[in-house]
Amino acid sequence: MAISKRVVLHFPPRLVEQPIIYRLVKDHNLVLNILKASVTPKEEGLLVLELSGDRNDYDKGIRYLTDVGVRIQSLGQNIVRNEARCTQCGACVVVCPTGALAIDPKTRMVNFYEDKCTACELCVLPCPPRAMEVHF
Repeated sequence: MAISKRVVLHFPPRLVEQPIIYRLVKDHNLVLNILKASVTPKEEGLLVLELSGDRNDYDKGIRYLTDVGVRIQSLGQNIVRNEARCTQCGACVVVCPTGALAIDPKTRMVNFYEDKCTACELCVLPCPPRAMEVHF
């Protein structure tokens, strides 16, 4: 049975320069899509990934990550836009690091591309009418 989940991986400094992601692909047959990355040598690394593959391979891959010391956080939340509240002000566009929120140059309306959203929550606080909401 196939599975696809979004997860946040926190790498301790000792693992940042190790081929952890390569092992997920090669040894555990997982397909991954990097949604967000922040990796600096000798500091903690952070990756937001969508991991896909066979359920058994996925479970083995997660077990591998845990065994080597990667902290895993499930992305069990989504950002949604409350269309009734949105005033199209664009405050969210300025802070969105992934391009999930963008102003259409023709209509001047704010588009929300959910498939690009990593649920980082940066758009929630600056939204004056509180149209951007976190759903668990």
